[in-house]
Amino acid sequence: QVQLVESGGGLVQPGGSLRLSCAASGNFASIYAKGWYRQAPGKQREFVAEITSGGGFNYADSVKGRFTIHSESAKNTWYLQMNNLKHEDTAVYYCNAVTPPYVSSWGRGTQVTVSS
Repeated sequence: QVQLVESGGGLVQPGGSLRLSCAASGNFASIYAKGWYRQAPGKQREFVAEITSGGGFNYADSVKGRFTIHSESAKNTWYLQMNNLKHEDTAVYYCNAVTPPYVSSWGRGTQVTVSS
């Protein structure tokens, strides 16, 4: 299992950008999937983006073309670059790591608010 800490959230105007970071401690090399999820008020947590065990990338349809996930192994960190933010992107964003034998770890979340 790994420990995850998110950062980079904040208040941004519609059309703006933010970059979220997820710093992992523990056995980073054991992580075979890295992801981001979000939870808006009154809604269930939903998938946003992931880097798969094979190095592929998956995105929710609602963020395709606007969000990019990437990882820097040397820093034990992965990121979510969010561009052209919309009101509906307002949520608490959580990073997620999956380690063998399919143990899912979560951070505490970082708030993203898109408002004019």
